[in-house]
Amino acid sequence: MADTQHHKQGAAPSASDIRLVIAASSMGTVFEWYDFFIYGTLAAIIGKTFFPSGNATLETLLVWAGFAVGFGFRPLGAILFGFLGDRLGRKYTFLVTVTLMGIATAGVGFIPSAQSIGYAAPAIVLLLRVLQGLALGGEYGGAAIYVSEHSPPNRRGYYTGYIQASVVGGFVLSLIVVLGCKALMSAQTWDAWGWRLPFILSMALLAVSLWMRLKLSESPVFRAMQAQGELAGNPFVESFTYPGNKKRIFIALFGIAAGLTVIWYTAMFSALGFLKGAMRMDDTWAEVIVGISAAIGMAFFVIFGSLSDRIGRKKPIVWGYALTLALLFPVFWTVGSYANPGLVTANERVPVFVVGPDCAYDPFAAEQATKCGKLLGDLAGAGVTYKLSAAPNLVLQIGGKAMPLDTYASADKKARTAQIQSWLTQAGYDLGKVKPPLGNAVMIGLMLIAMMALSGATYGPVAALLSEMFPPRIRYSSMSIPYHIGTGYFGGFLPLISSYMVARSGNPYQGLWYTWIVVAVALAVSLWGLRSGPPRDYGEA
Repeated sequence: MADTQHHKQGAAPSASDIRLVIAASSMGTVFEWYDFFIYGTLAAIIGKTFFPSGNATLETLLVWAGFAVGFGFRPLGAILFGFLGDRLGRKYTFLVTVTLMGIATAGVGFIPSAQSIGYAAPAIVLLLRVLQGLALGGEYGGAAIYVSEHSPPNRRGYYTGYIQASVVGGFVLSLIVVLGCKALMSAQTWDAWGWRLPFILSMALLAVSLWMRLKLSESPVFRAMQAQGELAGNPFVESFTYPGNKKRIFIALFGIAAGLTVIWYTAMFSALGFLKGAMRMDDTWAEVIVGISAAIGMAFFVIFGSLSDRIGRKKPIVWGYALTLALLFPVFWTVGSYANPGLVTANERVPVFVVGPDCAYDPFAAEQATKCGKLLGDLAGAGVTYKLSAAPNLVLQIGGKAMPLDTYASADKKARTAQIQSWLTQAGYDLGKVKPPLGNAVMIGLMLIAMMALSGATYGPVAALLSEMFPPRIRYSSMSIPYHIGTGYFGGFLPLISSYMVARSGNPYQGLWYTWIVVAVALAVSLWGLRSGPPRDYGEA
């Protein structure tokens, strides 16, 4: 088959060419993911600025809904830019995506607050998130394929592992920039306008990325197809009509993209939100611990990418899924116990019970409709774990003692919040932000590095694997579409869904079940659908 020969027909790139290809592609990917993650890193302040509601839980959910909107448009970006990448070339397509991402990200830094322009503020934020999602939908596939098509087959996993690690690099860079800006200004300045600088600084990163990518030449595989007149007429249509491709897309979506992305987002985003929210850790401490853990964990993406060159792509992915199912809950239980031992002890020693009628809690409501709903909303806002059961009369028990609720439900939200916090403080809860001792911080970091190792096992080999699964003429479209549907919907909606599950249940670990179920499905599909044995290009037996 001609498809299997394209790489051999292109001129072999030199060692210096390979280094430039990896550096430019990785730098662009770091930059694009920096842009995307800066929104999540600054979720709390974005909620107060653009989605003010007076309800901290609702603001958080609205921010994550906006986060999910960007991910929701990634598949459309994959279709659009996949078409362009397969028809016009890999290089120029991801020049367009990186430019679009930079402009959309910098724009967030210039939007007036909702207090100034009302509903126009969140509307503009969501529009820019849509543009970011479209750009990112075209970026990853282009960078991964570009590096893969320059790589010798026996080093493809290793070289593309740098692209995988650069996704984490974007997250780390977002934390470094945020912490650096916060260190250079007062807390008042940061809250007033300083938080906008990380968005605006993306213009400088855009300039560097464009400069590096303009120095690149087109992929040798694409040049060979172009010379032989074998470019796809309609890559999107052919992705679903090419023999056997529907099965490959199914495996790529449910066996690869969905599983790896929920592990990665749980390891970093869920962990950061868990430490800042449920465990009430000081924001800067949480960002430093997660950032250092992510920076160390980047190495696993390259390690497992390289390992997959020797033992095959399937084994590391299956190992990572299986170990995640076994270790996910124990890792987060350990993180919680070391992040805020006093809060964990108080939850065990002085449990909170809510019993009553009409205890439905709507996390999306600015104010709950029922007395019990208001009580649950106030407890969720305080970050306190509670257990809920139905009963004819509403009762709040803290450590076995019933609290006086006669005037509670009729008070305004501010008064109710103060009353809840007073009761909890008297019962032994410390609701202030905590800074764990160094030994505890190290243990938290080790647990998060373990999660990053699992993420590296499942993510590291994937760029090479996906590029090998699909024929070159429709490779950009065929790998981008399932990848961005999987990461966009299963991963992008993870913070929103898990936060919703936590808010509804009162259990800070409840949202982990979403990750566990998606990984279990991915493991089953991978065991069934992925080829065993050494790596093989598309069309090889």
